[in-house]
Amino acid sequence: MSRNRLHLPLRPTPGTLVAAAVVALALVVTMATFLPDGRHRDGALTPATEQEYAATSGAPGPGTVDAAARAEIDRVLADSPDGTSARTTLAGQAAQLMRCAEFEGQRYCLGRGWTQAEESEVQARAAASASRRTTATETTGDLSDADFLAQRAALDPAEREAAERAELEAAARSVAKVVLLRHQVLGEPLPAGFLERHPEARATTTAQTTSARQAAARPKLIRDYPRRSTVLLPRRTSEQVRSYWCGPATMQMITWGWSHRQRSQKHWARRLGTTTSGSAISEMVRVVNQDTGWDRDSRAGRYVVLDISDYGYKKWLLLTMRHIEDYRAPMVYHPILLKRFYPYLDDDASGHFQVGRGYDKRGRKPADVGYFEPWNQQRFDPSEPYINRVQWRSAYRSFRANQAHPHQNIGV
Repeated sequence: MSRNRLHLPLRPTPGTLVAAAVVALALVVTMATFLPDGRHRDGALTPATEQEYAATSGAPGPGTVDAAARAEIDRVLADSPDGTSARTTLAGQAAQLMRCAEFEGQRYCLGRGWTQAEESEVQARAAASASRRTTATETTGDLSDADFLAQRAALDPAEREAAERAELEAAARSVAKVVLLRHQVLGEPLPAGFLERHPEARATTTAQTTSARQAAARPKLIRDYPRRSTVLLPRRTSEQVRSYWCGPATMQMITWGWSHRQRSQKHWARRLGTTTSGSAISEMVRVVNQDTGWDRDSRAGRYVVLDISDYGYKKWLLLTMRHIEDYRAPMVYHPILLKRFYPYLDDDASGHFQVGRGYDKRGRKPADVGYFEPWNQQRFDPSEPYINRVQWRSAYRSFRANQAHPHQNIGV
């Protein structure tokens, strides 16, 4: 008869214990490395060791109006004038109606957009600009400071407050783009904790190595861009049909380029709230955001009225290159029409809108920018020369025309 052997459990050796511990630790690290991270809009699994980088291509999507931004909006609205005090001198109207809010260290002024100027300076410039306006200036449709103040002053207090709240909330949602542009183009550092507060500004880096992310974090320079780039087809252009409709004509061409459908300038005049005094640049960017897809994250993001008062020529040109080549989206140029900047003009004219849509570095020659020009002076005075819609002109002169405008801003 055979006997059953009794098998006793083997005592693990120290080497076996170490090996088991290493395997277990590796499993824990592997699982922790790919924990879900709700901060990313695409819901992807994000390495826990991933560093956060600001986006260097594309544009951030809209953010949220957090508690701090809401409190700042309420502070500005608390100073909204009543129906009587709004009707006063130009200086008084500017002080009451062009109030400013601070979001992420950036200043937004009602009716003016993002600016680096102090609130008192913005108000003083607006009052001075309004008082200098003369009826002798040929107007093409850019709303002047005097007309903006008159329009806002005439509103019912409740209606004015609603308009101001909507404008400030839109600004708060778009502040990440302003901060990023100043970081990428002007080299300004990001505010402490900015990427935590604004996940919409983070780069999507899960598929990149650390070295690739660090390389991509370097802002692009003029030399990094191709020699020439354009957006929008040159055949989709039109001249303004009324002397004060440069805004509707510019909007017609921008939206036509997106939807491939041409709607009438009368339609866009209604959307912009255009009067015989013209259109406001704040309304231009609002309608681009609401009526096209140029504001998608994959394009330019939400359009803003960006202050360029502290931009030099090369930074302005870099901004144009970034918008055209990286965003693949048109710009709302906001120059003043003076003969010294635009040789095709027969007379000096007012502030104006154009469709920025290209650049050409031209090798060793001075760079050009491409734009659609809605103004054709011959339409309103047959004795004056015809102006073509598709223009390629000196980038430096376009920059100077933008800087010479009292507002010193641009729609991007």
